[in-house]
Amino acid sequence: MRPDDHSLTTSGLPAKGQGRVLLLACGALAHEILALKATNGWDHLDLHCLPAIFHNTPDKITPAIEAAVTKHRGAYDDIFVVYADCGTGGQLLEKCKELGVKMVEGPHCYSFFEGNDAFAAREEVTAFYLTDFLVRQFDAFVWKPLGLDRHPELRDMYFGNYEKLVYQAQTDNPALTAKAKDCAARLGLKFERRATGYGDLATTLAAIPRT
Repeated sequence: MRPDDHSLTTSGLPAKGQGRVLLLACGALAHEILALKATNGWDHLDLHCLPAIFHNTPDKITPAIEAAVTKHRGAYDDIFVVYADCGTGGQLLEKCKELGVKMVEGPHCYSFFEGNDAFAAREEVTAFYLTDFLVRQFDAFVWKPLGLDRHPELRDMYFGNYEKLVYQAQTDNPALTAKAKDCAARLGLKFERRATGYGDLATTLAAIPRT
């Protein structure tokens, strides 16, 4: 059953206790990871997601990952962290090394969805990115937290240096594309849709050993 976006945003997704490797992931990646698991028959992988809203408060990510690793370590053969740096300033990488667990390479999900090498080569400093999940949860992650629902005049303060909104599409969904275009219009930005699929997320998870 498809997890509810609101629950993934605020509460995350609990592990089922099934599989030998636990994936500790951002709730914003749950749909993509579950789709990859189902498509590839990765029954050795179990999934536990932290609240996706940590995207807005990255200082919470590292201690939450540490607590989750400590809690679940005894129940699994291995644990893999499905976060990139995600605004932690290198703290998450250092903590994962200390805990002896591996994590996804890259600065953030926008990079590994597109492919870290391709993303770095673009050097897009005036682009604002949304994924499938963030398009669906645009109001919860952007519009309301920034107060734009109450004070639209703040738009220029937050987005005056941006030129375009790039929608990194994991799926081919016309309704999501239409919503992403609306997000761009609300922010006063040009719109670009980029079909990334799952990018480096897919190859990274595929490399996790079954045994």
